[in-house]
Amino acid sequence: MRESCFLIHRLQKGQVLQIPVSVTMAQVQYDCSRGNHPNVSNSTASPVGHKQIQLLLNVCKEAKKSAYCPYSHFPVGAALLTCDGKIFSGCNVENACYPLGICAERTAIQKAVSEGYVNFRAMAIASNTEDDFIVPCGACRQVMREFSRDWDIYMTKPDGTYIVKTLQELLPLSFGPEDLKKF
Repeated sequence: MRESCFLIHRLQKGQVLQIPVSVTMAQVQYDCSRGNHPNVSNSTASPVGHKQIQLLLNVCKEAKKSAYCPYSHFPVGAALLTCDGKIFSGCNVENACYPLGICAERTAIQKAVSEGYVNFRAMAIASNTEDDFIVPCGACRQVMREFSRDWDIYMTKPDGTYIVKTLQELLPLSFGPEDLKKF
């Protein structure tokens, strides 16, 4: 099992890849173990590379620009990296009937699943919060957990810094599909 990570990283000028605003899915190359849902373990996968992290950070920032948040005025963007190397973006979409709104993380996951992808390697999340790193809400953590415990979540600040935790660290003692088999 790999050691838990806590990283703070500042992107330097020139390090960030330029991503066109229209990009919602991109192809990146890396080695990722393949498995079958539910709950594929990605623990044997190679770590997400520096260029892949930069790409995820850029895509989630771009996705944030599409957020529909007329009530909270709190735009959030997410970028989801599949084990096949595809990136799906998502933004939060609010609704006047508040419970019907959806977070950026779940939007990205639903887009990926609707395209046939259920094995995920990492997700990056961006907001305009300057004092704290943006973290996924409890509902998003549980939806992420549906697919695996062992993938990386990159939580950012607008200044380019981020921390990374595994979903297992963000949602310890979680309930997932394998727990339904116990009953």
